[in-house]
Amino acid sequence: MADGETRRQPGESDEYAAARAALAEAEHDLTRRIEAVAQLRRALPPGGRVPEDFVFSEGPRDIDDGDVAGDVRMSELFCGHESLLLYSFMYDGNGAGCRMCTSLIDGYDGAAPDLEQRVGFAVVAPAPFHALRAYGRERRWRNVRLVADPDASFSRAYGAVTADGDLRSLMHVFTRRDGSIRHFYTAEKPPSDKGQDDRHLDLSWSLWGALDLTPEGRGADWRPVRPTRS
Repeated sequence: MADGETRRQPGESDEYAAARAALAEAEHDLTRRIEAVAQLRRALPPGGRVPEDFVFSEGPRDIDDGDVAGDVRMSELFCGHESLLLYSFMYDGNGAGCRMCTSLIDGYDGAAPDLEQRVGFAVVAPAPFHALRAYGRERRWRNVRLVADPDASFSRAYGAVTADGDLRSLMHVFTRRDGSIRHFYTAEKPPSDKGQDDRHLDLSWSLWGALDLTPEGRGADWRPVRPTRS
């Protein structure tokens, strides 16, 4: 099989093979476009300096090891790396957390040990410390680092809590070079095409990537159900 050629599967027709070959070329083009966008992102000039070393509340990394709160500064979340990913979780401690955010964090919880080999990573919510810990325990998040922003100082500064008090799902990237912490990038909701959901975090959301491979796709109005884990 030549490089870039699709493998013929048992029983497939010539019509299918031709359509699959055309799809493969489109997939290769998409890969090139994704990398081109990533290069533009990596080439961004320095962003604004962080106005303060924000203080969050954090408990033991083992979610079952009690709920003794301690202060942790933003600078400490880098954990020796030059880049920090902070995911803003739409949860303020009232009721259940956003189920879509919850689904996304379920995936991040599995990836966190690998992510933390390259970058600092944490999930931040404008919620009371104990409420966030309880929710993480209910979801059995064992790996992801949960930090509470109870006064929403960080969340308001970086758009995760709007002036009207609405919550937003955002992924922030910060860098630390020569002791200076700067904002690098925030994945925000772009205008969506008609009939299409917000897809600003799709590239890090394995759920939708897997469903997009199927004939049914992600569905017009399906959302994951978030049962309590036992």
